[in-house]
Amino acid sequence: MVKSWNERLNTPGINGVKPTPRTIGDVVEGQPMLVPTARQVDDFIRSLPNGVEMDVRALRTALAIEHGVQVTCPVTIGYHLRTVAEAANEDLERGLELSAIAPFWRVLDTNAPTTKKLSFGAEFVAAQRKREGLKP
Repeated sequence: MVKSWNERLNTPGINGVKPTPRTIGDVVEGQPMLVPTARQVDDFIRSLPNGVEMDVRALRTALAIEHGVQVTCPVTIGYHLRTVAEAANEDLERGLELSAIAPFWRVLDTNAPTTKKLSFGAEFVAAQRKREGLKP
């Protein structure tokens, strides 16, 4: 059976800090790297105030600093951002208020690779960013 996005969001996942397996982009092999859970990413995004945006690189840096390391796994972040956004969409479809979901549009803009993968498309992201006065 396929898990819902909310089930994926709430799966306890193995998080923590481990050495970076190889050098990719701004992540250097051997550096202590945070591998966050989807819930940690969701919680962090929920802490961003209305009208404040943060790109994915800044989110990774902030999460790393919060956990006492220099980097956050770029691959894991990509997966978890999609999980956070899709779970939020499920919550909206179940009738939750916009204010009760993770404001993932403060991290994902309409051009983010993750946004292009969302089952509900980029229009919702664009509308929420516009509503908060953020660039599309």
